[in-house]
Amino acid sequence: MLSLLWLIPALPLASAAVLALFGSRLSRRLAAVLGVGSVGSSALVAILVAADFLASQPSGNHVVQHLWTWMSVGGLTPEIGFYFDPVTLLMVLVITFVGFLIHLYSIEYMHDDKGFSRFFAYMNLFVAAMLTLVLANNFLLLYLGWEGVGLCSFLLIGFWYEDPANVRAANKAFLVTRVGDTAMIIGLFLLATKLHTLDIQELMQRATSEWPVGSGLAIAAAALLLGGAVGKSAQIPLQTWLPDAMAGPTPTSALIHAATMVTAGVYLIARTHVLFSLAPPVQLAVAIIGAATMLMSAFSAVAQHDIKRVLAYSTMSQIGYMFMALGLGAWSAAMFHFMTHAFFKALLFLAAGVVIQAMHHEQDMFRMGGLRSRLPLAFWSFVIGGSALSGLPLLTAGFFSKDLIIWQAWAGPNGNGWFWIAGILGAALTSFYTYRMILLVFYGPEKSHASHTKSLAFAIPLVTLCVLSVVGGYVNIPADFGGTPFLSKFLSGVLPSLEREGATSITELGTTLCASAAFLIGLAVAYLLYAPQRPRTRRDDLLIRLWYAGWGFDWLYGKLLVAPVQFVVGKSATDMVDYIYTGIAKLAYLGNSALGLSQNGRLRWYAMGIAVGFVVLFAVAVFIR
Repeated sequence: MLSLLWLIPALPLASAAVLALFGSRLSRRLAAVLGVGSVGSSALVAILVAADFLASQPSGNHVVQHLWTWMSVGGLTPEIGFYFDPVTLLMVLVITFVGFLIHLYSIEYMHDDKGFSRFFAYMNLFVAAMLTLVLANNFLLLYLGWEGVGLCSFLLIGFWYEDPANVRAANKAFLVTRVGDTAMIIGLFLLATKLHTLDIQELMQRATSEWPVGSGLAIAAAALLLGGAVGKSAQIPLQTWLPDAMAGPTPTSALIHAATMVTAGVYLIARTHVLFSLAPPVQLAVAIIGAATMLMSAFSAVAQHDIKRVLAYSTMSQIGYMFMALGLGAWSAAMFHFMTHAFFKALLFLAAGVVIQAMHHEQDMFRMGGLRSRLPLAFWSFVIGGSALSGLPLLTAGFFSKDLIIWQAWAGPNGNGWFWIAGILGAALTSFYTYRMILLVFYGPEKSHASHTKSLAFAIPLVTLCVLSVVGGYVNIPADFGGTPFLSKFLSGVLPSLEREGATSITELGTTLCASAAFLIGLAVAYLLYAPQRPRTRRDDLLIRLWYAGWGFDWLYGKLLVAPVQFVVGKSATDMVDYIYTGIAKLAYLGNSALGLSQNGRLRWYAMGIAVGFVVLFAVAVFIR
């Protein structure tokens, strides 16, 4: 079955090509079968490959599939080839399975959209690009998938391009992430020129043997790769595109936030952990960026009115947890949280889509209320997904993964109390804004009539993700709780295990109790402020406005970056270089005007001109001879 590895990205890619070329001629039923079936088939192949991998236990704990040499230039011979190890296995299973559920949900959500076939073509291409990214055995192929997900995000965010606001949001996502991508490609140039290979595993080996810890080249290369990671994963300072990306269809938001794109940066850092370990200042910067994004995004989520923007800032915050874990060397904990986050964030976005559709595309939570009885499946999906996001103790997947990160923020060799405090504060804020959202949407008086179409295409993904959001954490129960951290052991063959530095003043149980207390505090404050019997009023003080605006980053970038460029462009509209071209144009115009004078319609003047010309030419010929 391992020989079928190439089929995993090939199936959705082939479907995307067919839908792009012939989608307008296909019936909606056939387009849905192709769009959903291709990702479902890819998930099935991924499961078979994973089962074979686990049963065979290949030497080196990895499998490489060489397909063909892509090019051979200057000693570099990147190929179309795939690398499959425990990290890849986890990523591929999440991408294909969660992606399949989102595609299935999309059949009903997009059923009356005129761009139905085009939507599935973009979604299939999105999944294919992300699979190429995580399966690539060399950086050039990885970068192809990297740019592929950027292109697909642009196409899907601006899917409803008739609305200029959607086009602006798509352009913003594309341009902001290009900043990080530029840094990343420079980093790849540096790695290729200094280490003379683009094969990821060989490059990591050469970096270890040729660059000492703290090497300037290692720091520069890691910092440039970090630039790409913060762009794709919407971390400070390139985070401003993600909230506006909610302009796309809700299934698109689910796919971007749960299974593709924003997790690409997490995967990149985890895959190149050797390089980051050689650059301790950059690895510390990863942790600081993650912690800062986690807290700032959580505060912004507290102030939002739009249900999808709350979830968008929540994604930024949870990716911040993963970055903090990566920066502190808790590699397996970051990947564990990636998996659980994919389950509950996909669940929350899909449930939000049900609410939005039932409310006739209304997204303002303060215009909702009392939907608990009208939309019971969406309600319980929000309760389960929100509880997993908030880390409801012992019962949800998010509890196990988030608490592991918080504990290792204290116990790891690079951890300290400040990161631990940040993690606890982030847990309290997450609980607060999550239950604030649930109380506003599902409790209180009903403010408008909600209509809902019951469909298996909605029910199957939501129920499945509800189950995964509860049981998904039990694959990695801490040993201190009498369980078996299966996932951490499985990933330990690829990602270094985090070693505890002796006894610490706070135990893992103590961390769990503190995180549980933070959860309860957030829930209690949310209930006190937004209880069903309380009036639903929006606060509009200065601090809330600052959080609502994402801490003013858009305003700051507009003043520091956009306005100066616009000023220079305006002033250089008539620069000296332009005079050269305008002068040539004016000279041609004057010549045309002069020649035009000879065309006066008088035949005697024409005859005289011919005669004079003949005399001049005759004289020239005689005198020259």
